[in-house]
Amino acid sequence: MKVKACIAAAGGLLSLAANAQSSVTLYGVVDVGVEYANHQAGGGHDIIRQTAGNISGARWGLRGIEDLGAGRKGVFVLESGFDPDTGRSGQGNRLFGRMAYVGLQGGWGSILLGRQQNLLFDFIGNFDPMALAPRYSIFTQDLGFVGRADNTVKYVGTFGGLTAAAMYSFGAESGTVGGSEVAGNARLGREYGARLSYTTGALSFGGVYDEINTGTVTANPDAKTRRATFAATYATNGLQAYAGYRWARAYDGALLPGATAGAANQGSNLWWLGLKWQATPAISLAGAAYYQDFRNTNADPWLFIGFANYAFSKRTDVYLSVGYTKNRDTSALGLGAGGSGFGNTDPGMNQFGTTIGLRHKF
Repeated sequence: MKVKACIAAAGGLLSLAANAQSSVTLYGVVDVGVEYANHQAGGGHDIIRQTAGNISGARWGLRGIEDLGAGRKGVFVLESGFDPDTGRSGQGNRLFGRMAYVGLQGGWGSILLGRQQNLLFDFIGNFDPMALAPRYSIFTQDLGFVGRADNTVKYVGTFGGLTAAAMYSFGAESGTVGGSEVAGNARLGREYGARLSYTTGALSFGGVYDEINTGTVTANPDAKTRRATFAATYATNGLQAYAGYRWARAYDGALLPGATAGAANQGSNLWWLGLKWQATPAISLAGAAYYQDFRNTNADPWLFIGFANYAFSKRTDVYLSVGYTKNRDTSALGLGAGGSGFGNTDPGMNQFGTTIGLRHKF
């Protein structure tokens, strides 16, 4: 009887341990290259420089998961961005500026709380031919695609080929004085959105909406920017085609990146097309064109990108990126530093650039 009791007790302890299994994973990316770019702002000179985070933002992070039983899991992510050129922390010198959240997962989806990517960011990586590279991608045309929000509650659910998500931030940028989680004025700094995407066989398509308030107690408290994006991809025989459209408007004192000054001009339509080809298991090639039509102006820039990648292994690869911006009138779209394109060449000036780099993932 004593032996049976001991065996039963041991079995119970093993069962509890199995139901509470947990793991923590350390991961990251280091990406550094050398860039040549002409027609720099403020004189039109050429430049050769070392650049970091060209096709993947440099980062390190911790990802944890605990099995809570009954199909439920506790999760967390702490992710820190950094500049390999200098060793400095990114995202405004935050320790975990890329992401810092905790949540619960189940068959019904995930509820996540903390600093997170907005839904534009979550959506566009699958629909941009350049996979949302920090430099030389759709990021250059609109920084809104790489937004992150503090104080966020997010739901994500995947049901077969359908993914649905919604988010609400009580104050997207905590560093804005009088513009985040202000007592008596819940609209200041809030951001919210919704996303739907669907994959069936070789075809994927979907849409996402995002609205963010950027006002403060003392300046343009009603300022807000709205974006809606629709995109699709189709893959066949090693080729993948991309097409997309983004509508954007800024209201009540908010400013849209690249728009000419004036309330009536704060809107644009952005279109893109692209192809990606997996030529061999180690070699991939891609090309894309992005065109942005700003409201009530002729300052409408083009961005053309070409990309080649050679993988030495699953973790280490080399790449070549080539970009060209074509500007009209007062448009000043350049290839940018860290993906911030506008203002990186002089108004009306075109810009050519190329980067060769090395990336390692761990």
